[in-house]
Amino acid sequence: MRAGLLIVLWLAGSATQAQETEAQPYDAYPENYTYDLVADRLSCVQGEVPLEFNEQVYSFIDYFIVRNRSYTKEVIARSSLYFPIIEKYLAKYNLPDELKYLAIVESGLNAQAISRAGAGGLWQFMPYTGRSYKLHQDWYIDERFDPYKATAAACQYLSQLYTMFGDWELALAAYNSGPGNVRKAIRRSGYKKKFWEIYRYLPRETRSYVPQYVAIVYAFTYAEEHNLLPAAPHYRMASDTILVKGFVNLKLLASHLGLCYDDLKKLNPNLKRYGIKTNNRFYPVNLPVDVLPRFHNQRDSILLLAAAEGKKELEYQARNSVGSTFGRERVVYRVKSGDVLGTIAQRYRVRVSDIRKWNHLRGNMIRIGQRLNIWVYPGTRPVAVAKKKPAAPVTLDYAGKKIYTVQPGDTLWDIAKKYEGLDIEKIKKLNNLKNSKIKPGQKLIIG
Repeated sequence: MRAGLLIVLWLAGSATQAQETEAQPYDAYPENYTYDLVADRLSCVQGEVPLEFNEQVYSFIDYFIVRNRSYTKEVIARSSLYFPIIEKYLAKYNLPDELKYLAIVESGLNAQAISRAGAGGLWQFMPYTGRSYKLHQDWYIDERFDPYKATAAACQYLSQLYTMFGDWELALAAYNSGPGNVRKAIRRSGYKKKFWEIYRYLPRETRSYVPQYVAIVYAFTYAEEHNLLPAAPHYRMASDTILVKGFVNLKLLASHLGLCYDDLKKLNPNLKRYGIKTNNRFYPVNLPVDVLPRFHNQRDSILLLAAAEGKKELEYQARNSVGSTFGRERVVYRVKSGDVLGTIAQRYRVRVSDIRKWNHLRGNMIRIGQRLNIWVYPGTRPVAVAKKKPAAPVTLDYAGKKIYTVQPGDTLWDIAKKYEGLDIEKIKKLNNLKNSKIKPGQKLIIG
């Protein structure tokens, strides 16, 4: 199981952050700092999670407090939005309070962050991992982006990882790369049991993960000394939940409540569309507390009006958008020799673009034995796809010359054996070849 979770921020920038920031000069803050000063300061804030200090950590500290100060100020501003939520769940699960800084390494405290690999939310859960922690995902809803539910899931996972390794640095490394990679690094190191002892055996991104965490702890703890405190912290609107069932157009709901739709979206980052459809179950929607009296007084009429438009349009989009799983069932297909995405798509009556989206493929390259998720409508059976008859390898050109089309696996020696009076040197001479390298599809004169 791959737990998750790509590093959001690198020395050069952020993988999920849409906006790049310009480097700031060293005199952009009032204090010059030294290696020894930082080491002394970190020794004063040691908690349950060790804060090892070395050159790698110092480099990340320099990045956060000097080279990308504007990013650090922004995440400090966002911390007032999400730290109260995270601190509540850390206390509930009896976990160290300082683990709240891990959400910054994961997502930059962006509840709607999504990585290229498909990890999403504050805690960057991959879809499969999210489902294993009961984070519901469908075309309308993705609870990986719910700050409350995702934080509860992250606490459960971190608790399991700490129980597994008995060391917080190793637990953090496993959160990033999965426990299997940490166990492999432990074996390769000769069964060492500390992060810095197995450091060079870990995946590259994981080697940066714990140092980033330590650097973020330093930057937040000493934000005032480095003039990083934001002028205007972000605050979450006071809200409470209502329960809805069936279809609700959230834009119409906001309109009939005199509410800005953008505010409704901010309170419900787990709702992916402008409408929500829950069929026969109730689902919570967050509303600002100041509109709740009006909603409760006119509940039935408001919900009736909010369900009047948009249902058919969203269902059409759900059925036809690339990678949609709406109304479909998952089957797993194992790639066989000779398979290409096009024939697999024909077999299951889906699009190549769907298969790429479902399996996070950037191109059309697949390998024998690879498992592909295919989402089909109930009752759909795979159909046989007729294989194209291969073109004859030898043809005649307009001048009557014999032309051979190179087949996969061919060598000049193989081709020379097939035809009387032909040898490797003759083929090279006829085609002005300087060496014996050929590739499938290449045209060669053979006589």
